[in-house]
Amino acid sequence: MSLMKRMSLVFKAKANKVLDKAEDPREVLDYSYQKQLELLTNVRKGVADVATSRKRVELQINQLQQQSDKLQSQAQQAINANREDLAREALTRKSGLTQQIADLQTQHANLQAEEEKLVLAQQRLQAKVEAFRTKKETIKATYTAAEAQTKINDAVAGIGEEMGDIGLAIQRAEDKTQQMQARAGAVDELLASGALDDLTAQPGDDIARQLNELSSQSDVEAELARMKGLSAPAAPQAIGQGEAGAPATDVPATESEPEAQQ
Repeated sequence: MSLMKRMSLVFKAKANKVLDKAEDPREVLDYSYQKQLELLTNVRKGVADVATSRKRVELQINQLQQQSDKLQSQAQQAINANREDLAREALTRKSGLTQQIADLQTQHANLQAEEEKLVLAQQRLQAKVEAFRTKKETIKATYTAAEAQTKINDAVAGIGEEMGDIGLAIQRAEDKTQQMQARAGAVDELLASGALDDLTAQPGDDIARQLNELSSQSDVEAELARMKGLSAPAAPQAIGQGEAGAPATDVPATESEPEAQQ
């Protein structure tokens, strides 16, 4: 295959693809229907023209028939007046009119037959046009519904793709949130354990931390004692207080001396 033939084939294929994409069946159907209406209009015009010609011939026949009747009357008057020559002339003219009337009647019959054919053709064509119009509207409605369904499917497919991207974004956001929460929890644990100094802490927070640790240890001991079936040990009391907030009893001198030495 020569280069020119290949280029021509490629061009035709591209052009056909472009035309197929640009073609709207609804527009094609409307155009076809419009052309059929124009054809039907032309047929109706032809019927009207033939009917007009037939009517004109009828008028001519009527006029000639009136003239023929007048000549017949004049010929009779001439015979009554013993004017045979005038009667002969009148009858001669009448004979010519009679021939014209016969020709016009033949033409009138032909025009009438042609008119009947055109009327029948018009009726058939009009029935076909009406049937085509109904079918056209049905096809257009079906095409419009299919087009709408296609657009909806495309939109749903697009939403599905976007939801996939959104799902990935949500997953990344959740992962990042969990990382931030884990990091915050780790920092809280480090601050609570004292491994990390809290620069924002107020003075006296270290004492509160120690008290919290002591309370936590007491809870652990109580839980262990409960699990062993033992009674929970008494909670440590603050220095200087007895049970139920009562003032502490005097400490024996034998026990207080070592503390003083320490």
